[in-house]
Order: sequence, then C-alpha cells, then structure tokens
Amino acid sequence: METVCIPHQATTFFSGLNTDYLAGHEALAPFYAFSPDDAGLDRAITARKQFPVNRQVLVETLRRQYRNHTLYEAVSRNIDALADDNTFTVCTAHQPNLMTGYLYFIYKIIHAAKLARHLEALRPEHRFVPVFYIGSEDADLDELGVFRFNGIRFRWQTEQAGAVGRMSTRDLQPLLDQLTALIGPPGDNAERLKEIIYNAYRQHGTIAEATRYIVNELLGRYGVVVIDPDDAALKQLFVPVLLEELFRPQAHELVQQTSHALEQAYGAQAYSRPINLFYLKDDIRERIEQHGDEWRVLRSDIRWDREALGQEVKAHPERFSPNVILRGLFQETILPDVAFIGGGSEVAYWLQLKPAFDHYRIFFPALVLRQSVLWIDAAATQLQRKTGLSDEELFQPAEKLVRAFVHKHTHKDLQLEDNKQQLNHIFDQIKMKAINIDITLRASAEAALTKMRHQLDTMEKKMMRAEKRNMAGQLSQIYKLKNRLFPNDSLQERYDTFMPYFLEQGNTFFDTLMDATLPYGNQFLLIRTTQPEPALV
Repeated sequence: METVCIPHQATTFFSGLNTDYLAGHEALAPFYAFSPDDAGLDRAITARKQFPVNRQVLVETLRRQYRNHTLYEAVSRNIDALADDNTFTVCTAHQPNLMTGYLYFIYKIIHAAKLARHLEALRPEHRFVPVFYIGSEDADLDELGVFRFNGIRFRWQTEQAGAVGRMSTRDLQPLLDQLTALIGPPGDNAERLKEIIYNAYRQHGTIAEATRYIVNELLGRYGVVVIDPDDAALKQLFVPVLLEELFRPQAHELVQQTSHALEQAYGAQAYSRPINLFYLKDDIRERIEQHGDEWRVLRSDIRWDREALGQEVKAHPERFSPNVILRGLFQETILPDVAFIGGGSEVAYWLQLKPAFDHYRIFFPALVLRQSVLWIDAAATQLQRKTGLSDEELFQPAEKLVRAFVHKHTHKDLQLEDNKQQLNHIFDQIKMKAINIDITLRASAEAALTKMRHQLDTMEKKMMRAEKRNMAGQLSQIYKLKNRLFPNDSLQERYDTFMPYFLEQGNTFFDTLMDATLPYGNQFLLIRTTQPEPALV
C-alpha cells in the first residue's frame, strides 16, 4: 500500500468554510474555541478539567448498555478508565445506518481512535478514550434504511416509525437473506462478515443494539466505546437544559445571531427553532411547539400546560430528544470530550453553536474534520498510469479530463478561436457599413454575427466529438477510472459500504486505515494498492 496526501481544496469536494477552517482563517476564529492541532488540543485538555461530568452515571450506563455484549479487553479497560478524572474522550457521532451505511461511518470511528492514541503520546499523564455516539434518535428511515452492496441498492421495507435506533430488527430478515446470499467469494472474510451480520440483526432486538454490536466486533480492538444517548439516566443529566429550552428558550436567538454572521460569507448551515426538542415516545418523534400557555407535539394530540410539562420532563427525560442544535450540548454534558470529529457539514453547523454552549456553561470541544480517504485498487492504479492523470486530476470532472486529454494528444487543430476573432473583425466592418446606410440595420447585423458565432461553436463541438471518437479506446480508460473511483460522480466514501473492502482485506482494511489516518485529518488521503493486477477490459 502507498499513501498520498493532497490538500482538501484540490479535491473540489469541500466547501469554502471547511477549507478556510483547516487553513485557520481569522474570520472563523470567533466561532470555535480550540484550533484542530496539537497546540489547540493541549489547551482543550487543560480547559476541559474545569467542566466535570457525572462519571459515575456515565460508567454505570455504559456497563448496562454493554451487558449483553462480549467486550474486547481494550473496551473494558476504557470504560473503567472513564471513572478517573484524568481520562478524557475523543468523540464522533453518526446515525445507526443499516450495515453502517457509508464508508465514512468507519472512517469517523477510526479517526477517533487514531486521535486518542495521538493525544496519549502527547499527554501521557492522561487517558484518552475513543467514543462512538450513536445518533439513535434520528427518525429518517429513508436515509438510515438504505445501503449498497454488489451494485444493488438495498432498502428496508418496514411499517415501523419513530426513532430508528429503537426499531425492532424482526422484519429485517428478508433483506438480510437477500444480502448474505450475495456475499462472496467463499472464504474466511465472507464467513466472518456473514457471522457479524447474523449476530447483529438476529440476536439483538433493536437497531441501536445491533449497531453497537457491529462497531464492537469490527473496531472494539482499538478500544472504541459505543454510547447510546437514548437513555433515561443520561437524559436526567440534561434536565436543566431541557427545562430552560422549553420555558426560557435562548438557543434559537443565540444560534440565529451566529448563523447570520456565518451566512454572510458561507451560506446557511443548520436551522434553529424556537424550541429545539422533539418528543420521543413509542413510534413518534415529533417537534414540540409552544402555543400561548400550551405546549403541543406536532401531528399528535399530546399537549401540556406549564406545570404538566415540567412534571413530564422530570419524570421522563428520555422522552425529550434534542435536535441538531442541542444534540452537541447533550453530548458534551454526558462525555468528558476534548475533541469532536465530524464531517464537513457537522463542522459547519457546530461553528454556529458556540454561543449556546457559552450560555449553558457547557464545554465546547475542539472540532476536527474527519479523515477522508480514496482507495485506489491495483486495477485503478494501472488505469491511472495509462491515462497519465495526476492524483489531483483524478478529482476533476470526467469531461474536463477528456477534453484536456484530447487537446494534449491530438495532432489536429480543434479550436476556432482565431477564426472567431477574424469573423468578429469582418462583421464589425460589415456592421459599420450597414449602419452608415441605415441605423436600423444594426440589430440585423448583430443578429447575423450572433448566429455565425453559434454555428462556429457548434462546429467546434462537432470537431471535438469526432476526435473523441477517434480516441475512443484511450478515452474509455478515463471513464472507467472515474466510474471506479467516483461512483455516481460522488466520493467513494459517500457511496460504498465497508463490506467489499472487508471481503477483500479482512481486518487489514481497518489496520491500514488506522496507520494512514492523520490525527487531525487535515489532508485528503489516497491509499493506493501497488501490487500488479490484470488490467480492466
């Protein structure tokens, strides 16, 4: 394997806000607390000590949530270590997508483990635990119930509703049978993958429990601890914020001010609401709104007066689910985080939230853009060599690459720019002669020139298409390469699941990622297979 790093901005897949954040632009400095580097994390570790969490509740909850799982020794040690005030966490979060959903699900968690290791080397007097926070309360089944494998798009057909993490795995069996029938070729990796899928979704009652099992089986040896925040004991720690959000809301106004400042340069990110909470019970997860002296749950007949709502929060905090604006505050209330690792959109919306953290006196962690990776297998490596494309050129649109290739390798003149300039000069003369005869002929002359320019543009395109046909064999290699590395014109990590890579490499896939991942993810990684493999035909 060969690892290459390139700047994020060279890929064209990252927003200006993300690249400016990585570059440390001063305009963004007011929106975060600690820079994503060794110096920033050193300050974050020192500052975090002033924001204690309830470690007893945290450890007891984790032990209870893991009671039906066989723990790796590294996970067990890390859970025990969280009882110590000298232990901190590096957190990443994602919804419980079926089969983990996308590759970046794995990348996030590996990155948390890598940064935790890095920080232990930086500050050996402390322990750092990588934590995966399951977004189990998300109700977007259209997103979480879909994944791809072997060129097939799988969708979970279920009548269940509400929080996906709470959903039963019972009616997943037809989909699982279809999936496991396709897993191959036969071998240890295929059998291991089938075993993980079977145990996850047939021996665990909910999607959240199944997701914890998968993460533990795949990544537990790195000490990754999985926490499900949909828990009454954890929500109890958040009751003061829940009550204020319902009766004296501040987050909406604070986030709106920050959002307005960011929008001037970067556009809108996450939207806040007057009340940033859902009501979560049985098969519903719906927003709470205040109407006069009454609070209502949308699309239901649930409503309270002030006293009844306060009693409901105190008796059943697990029924109140933070939205994107408050989720981070809840996370930092229950975990002793020093860093949060998120994708581009997550970093963007977290930059809106610092005033809300300050208002509630909750620690705002260092924000780290998760590691992005492009796997270039041996066949793609051969194609890249044949086409002569550089690593940065791989990220350009296929048509742009094709045009550049044709212009570089053709022996013919495919451009009519000189002719267009000559035509402009001739028509300017004709137009002046026409105007001198009758000023009303100006429009006719200009229309004729526009028509001729269009005809020349059309001819130029036809010449390019003809030369493309002449080079069809060579150009097909560019299209094959792009389709292989960027399925559906998207980043590989936003399309594939981990499963094909695990079938090919087994646990080596995760070890390679762990070795290659940068502690702060500040470069885009290309991991290239260099051993020979038959060329694509």
